[in-house]
Amino acid sequence: MAMAEAKEIIQVEGREIGLSHTGKVLFPEAGLTKGDLIAYYRRIAPLMLPHLAGRPLSLQRYPDGITADGFMQKNAADYFPSWIERAPLPKQNGEVQHVVARDAATLVYLANQAALTLHVGLSRIDRIDQPDRLVIDLDPSDDDDFAKVKRAAKRARQLLEAVGLVPFLQTTGSRGLHLWVPLERRESFDKVREFAGEIAARLVAQSPDELTTEQRKAARGDRVYVDVARNAYAQTAAAPYTVRARPTAPVATPLEWDELGDRALTPQRYTIGNLFRRLGQRPDPWRDIARHAQPLEAARARLAEQG
Repeated sequence: MAMAEAKEIIQVEGREIGLSHTGKVLFPEAGLTKGDLIAYYRRIAPLMLPHLAGRPLSLQRYPDGITADGFMQKNAADYFPSWIERAPLPKQNGEVQHVVARDAATLVYLANQAALTLHVGLSRIDRIDQPDRLVIDLDPSDDDDFAKVKRAAKRARQLLEAVGLVPFLQTTGSRGLHLWVPLERRESFDKVREFAGEIAARLVAQSPDELTTEQRKAARGDRVYVDVARNAYAQTAAAPYTVRARPTAPVATPLEWDELGDRALTPQRYTIGNLFRRLGQRPDPWRDIARHAQPLEAARARLAEQG
């Protein structure tokens, strides 16, 4: 009978965490292990946590690595330690106990559970029905023409700034770009999603040959999909600095807007392996995102004035 693997016990911010199977390879092409994932989340915690604090998380886990099936977990497991914060959020016919990450110990524990990707809510648990983020997902068509995605991001920025909002840019770590817009917490999800839909429709009207809001992939052709469906209760988006389940272990990375002019930029340019070199040269572009929150009511009025 095989003996169980002895756990390595580490201390993170005064918490004892037992690590298991740290040598298991999660990213075969890059040769990265669960230990590498844990080390990444421990190191990125100071930059990442301000973007997660007070927000419900959904966990995308790959216990057997990215070449095997993963799964999405919304409910905190019963065996998660009691010091992991949980937020009971209502849903139809019950509630979901979401994890909330406020410390590095939580990130390390989740990484030990092979939670590669953390998806974060657009509202905070103290006022869960009033989002303080609006997200626009720019997703390329099958041609994967990232130049079109970058042009779409520039157009979206121009429109959002024209109505008084301050958009922030992020690679998805997958195929496209996300625009995150900080909002004052005054509106419901329905109102935010309605406004996001108006922005998307205006963008498509300006560039119908390159952009679409068509949900059916077969109807998009080679146009970039402007997706605003994440702006709804209980929906999430890939968190800043989270790892994606792709061969090179790319990271969803906040960008400065001038980086769109870099021809070498791709959605998967930054990875576990090279992100900290970047951060040694540039501070977190989102470090003051909350200070730029604007009321949606004023933006809605300006959009209407534009006709």
